[in-house]
Amino acid sequence: MYFSLLYPTSPPHTRSKSLRSAVPLFPPPSRPSSSSLKTHQIPTTHSLFYCSPRRLGIPRCSLSRIRGAGEDDGDEDVDDDDDGEDGIAEEGEMGASVVPERWDVLGLGQAMVDFSGMVDDEFLERLELEKGTRKVVNHEERGRVLRAMDGCSYKAAAGGSLSNSLVALARLGSRSIGGPPLNVAMAGSIGNDPLGSFYRTKLRRANVNFLSAPIKDGTTGTVIVLTTPDAQRTMLAYQGTSSTVDYNACLANAISKTSILVVEGYLFELPDTIRTITKACGEAHRNGSLVAVTASDVSCIEAHYDDFWEIIGNYADIVFANSEEARALCHFSPNESPDSVARYLGHFVPLVSVTDGPKGSYIGVKGEAVYIPPSPCVPVDTCGAGDAYASGILYTFLRGVATDVKSMGTVAAKLAATVVGQQGTRLRVQDAGALAESFAFHHNGSAPVPSDVGSDHIFGS
Repeated sequence: MYFSLLYPTSPPHTRSKSLRSAVPLFPPPSRPSSSSLKTHQIPTTHSLFYCSPRRLGIPRCSLSRIRGAGEDDGDEDVDDDDDGEDGIAEEGEMGASVVPERWDVLGLGQAMVDFSGMVDDEFLERLELEKGTRKVVNHEERGRVLRAMDGCSYKAAAGGSLSNSLVALARLGSRSIGGPPLNVAMAGSIGNDPLGSFYRTKLRRANVNFLSAPIKDGTTGTVIVLTTPDAQRTMLAYQGTSSTVDYNACLANAISKTSILVVEGYLFELPDTIRTITKACGEAHRNGSLVAVTASDVSCIEAHYDDFWEIIGNYADIVFANSEEARALCHFSPNESPDSVARYLGHFVPLVSVTDGPKGSYIGVKGEAVYIPPSPCVPVDTCGAGDAYASGILYTFLRGVATDVKSMGTVAAKLAATVVGQQGTRLRVQDAGALAESFAFHHNGSAPVPSDVGSDHIFGS
């Protein structure tokens, strides 16, 4: 399926509410017919936009080794996770950075430090943990698990699904291939503790600017990732005492100068954050920015279903989900096919991507689903594949390296396969450079890229 380029016919702020108000806020179990819904025009990809007039210069920060950071939960070995150089000048801890005139992508999500370790099934049984699940834990539960891991080999990293996607985008856009380097930022919540400093430092080293100031006397959240020999991951999330993300003047100003706002689904777990998300998405649409939402996790969707649809139904231009998360959003049974789920969600969201592991993925637009075959690879570690896929979709918008929905998905699948074929969740620097050059080489050219593109340049009014 191929789509012709659509040009804007009205100001960005005139479209969102009038179009979305015609669609039910909470989708019914049955699939709607396309004739019964007033939807957006089919999106195309594009010679879209890179609104960054000059490169974001970010200092490289010295990284100190952290042990027992924040609280006395046991020793925590820190993995440096450099993956090669990101071309950042060496400066002191938390050095000043140059703020760009615009952000290409701003992510709003949970800032969590990951503690990852290999364990056996007996370890999980001893702690009464259900294998392959994710749950939110309190300080005492986190301390109990970390003490049990004493003597095990584990590492720390500035984790999170959103940060994986943002780092991939920053690395893909770190060189002037197809346009100026991309300006990428994240906002969230960290404490003024060693883990918060660690998180900010790691992102800055990857050319992702963390905009939010640390919360005084706050404790940065963590996720313990326990992997068994069968590659099943059991995750325990501790939100910390700095888990409230406030909508303030700093965040509003950053959003007003952002081309794409990405909202991480895990953010819905934080107390009272739906108000911040709603204000942020409203500000983004008033300024003609795209809003993308990641589904994140089935348990998160089930616990905050109404909040998800409050945002998706009123603001989302793009939704990223795997097949299980997409079914949860639709209240579909487990045997519903991914392409039918993508078609269904395509009635409510201008563009939705539904990944289905090694079977490929689907991109849904206006009640149609385009199948994207998987890119060949020898799988090593599937963790982070969906995050890389999402970065690929966003990269095609920012760089215009795809001319239709099929080629958009092909770029995303190639990025996902690259991450699956390595150990670790993040796109490596050397791979990012080679892929960016490859995408630019295979692109057959595009129309001039405007410098003030908003959401109506993608979806018709």
